[in-house]
Amino acid sequence: MASSDTSADPSLDHEENDPSRRDVMMIAAGAFAAIGGAAALWPLLDQMNPDASTLSLATIEVDLAPVEEGQAITVMWRGKPVFIRNRTAEEVEEARNVELSALPDPLARNMNLADTAPATDENRAALDKEPWLVMIGVCTHLGCIPQGQSVGAYKGEYGGWFCPCHGSSYDTAGRIRKGPAPENMYIPPYAFTSDTKIKIG
Repeated sequence: MASSDTSADPSLDHEENDPSRRDVMMIAAGAFAAIGGAAALWPLLDQMNPDASTLSLATIEVDLAPVEEGQAITVMWRGKPVFIRNRTAEEVEEARNVELSALPDPLARNMNLADTAPATDENRAALDKEPWLVMIGVCTHLGCIPQGQSVGAYKGEYGGWFCPCHGSSYDTAGRIRKGPAPENMYIPPYAFTSDTKIKIG
C-alpha cells in the first residue's frame, strides 16, 4: 500500500521562513513609518519659518543724505535698532588714537570682515567713508539700548554711547571701554549702494 505523506511541501516551508524576505518586509515597514512621520512633522516645522513680513525686513535701504556731520539716526533691522552716526572729524580722530591694548575687546566684531579683525577704527567704520559708523545699537552686556544717539543725551566718558543699566561706556567707534559689557557693539552686514544710500543685510 502506498504511503500517503500529508506533510507540506518543504520548499513552501522554506519560502515562508526565508530571513531575507522578512528583512525586506521590515525595512519597507520602517521606511513607510519614517515617511509618514516626516509628513506629519512637516507642517509643524514649516510654521516655524519666518513669514513674508519678516523676510521683507531681512534687508533695508537707508538714505543718509539728510544726516549731517555730528548727527545720528536709528533705524530698525530684523527687530533690532541700528545706530548710524555721521561722526565729526574730532570723533574720528579720537577713535583712531586709541591703542588696541587699551581696549577690553580687541576684535572689530564687524560682520563685513574676518572674525579675527582687530578693533581699529578703520575696521569699525565704513570702508572709504570713515566718518560713517553703522552698528547694532544693543549693549553686549544684557541687551539694553545705550544712550547717545539723540542730541543732548549723555554719551559716557568716552563720547560715544552709555548704557545706564550697568554703566557700560562705549567710545566714538562703538567699542567697549568701561563697564561690564564683554564685547564691542556689533557691525551688521551693510554696503553703500551710492554716496548717500546704504543697504543693511
